[in-house]
Amino acid sequence: MSLAVSTSSSSRPSNGPSGHPSFLKNAWRIIVKKPGRLIGLGIIVLFALMAIFGPYLYPKQLPINPNAIYAPISWRYPLGTDFEGTSNLALIITGARYVLFAAAMAAVFTVVFGTALGLISGYYLGWTDSVIMRITDFILTIPGFPLLVVLSTVWNFGQPVAMGFVLGITGWGGLARAVRSQTLSLRERGFIEAARTLGLSPFHILFREILPNVGSYIAMNLLLAVTGSIYAEVGLFFLGVVPFQVNNWGVMLNLAVFSAGAMSSAQALPYLLSPLLALLILTLGVVLFLDAVDEIFNPRLKEA
Repeated sequence: MSLAVSTSSSSRPSNGPSGHPSFLKNAWRIIVKKPGRLIGLGIIVLFALMAIFGPYLYPKQLPINPNAIYAPISWRYPLGTDFEGTSNLALIITGARYVLFAAAMAAVFTVVFGTALGLISGYYLGWTDSVIMRITDFILTIPGFPLLVVLSTVWNFGQPVAMGFVLGITGWGGLARAVRSQTLSLRERGFIEAARTLGLSPFHILFREILPNVGSYIAMNLLLAVTGSIYAEVGLFFLGVVPFQVNNWGVMLNLAVFSAGAMSSAQALPYLLSPLLALLILTLGVVLFLDAVDEIFNPRLKEA
């Protein structure tokens, strides 16, 4: 994944602030230019709304309904039911809240740590750069998923904030190195030299002059961190290292494979395929929307 820097060597970037009306108007124009981008945005928004409002609009029914165990796909049960007679669609919707909230928290922590440390390391250099890069190297050498498995034995991953924090602090290394590389390139540009000459503070230069020029890479990594965190947390629940009291798609996968016998039972197959379908659709939405994100934050990006 490459970053097309949108500045010349002698001028400031022309990117407006993300809250500026012209920026939002231009972003919407870029999104609707291709149907795939609009579909991707629609999928992301749909899952976000599902996580926020879904459990209230389509709650998981209680008590257990023994007359609907492994009911086939129908209008009443669009994705069938599980071994307790619970709608698989209701399980997907209620599980989306934990899955997406934890992933969003992880993405925010990843971007905040990675961006801040990458900017500071690439701008100040010297011993600051050496210390930050050694810490980054240490983070990158640790196998992430096995570390999460170990941490799950001592950390309460039943709370999405805790899960997101741990995923974030173990996943920022790659972004920090990439942002540092871009900062090293930008710090010698003409508009940065002009900012120093005017006596602007390092904080201003880092977050008002350099940061907008790495916005595309950061925005894309934000979305990729969301999907990566989803797969990591679902994997932890699938392995059974997190208490099953939490509603999560990984719990569905675990119970479908190890308890419901979905691998050998056609009746239980919808129970296994439902969370996989949710993961596939959400990932597809992110991939489709990444194309728009790249062009939004790279105004000079030229299409073939």
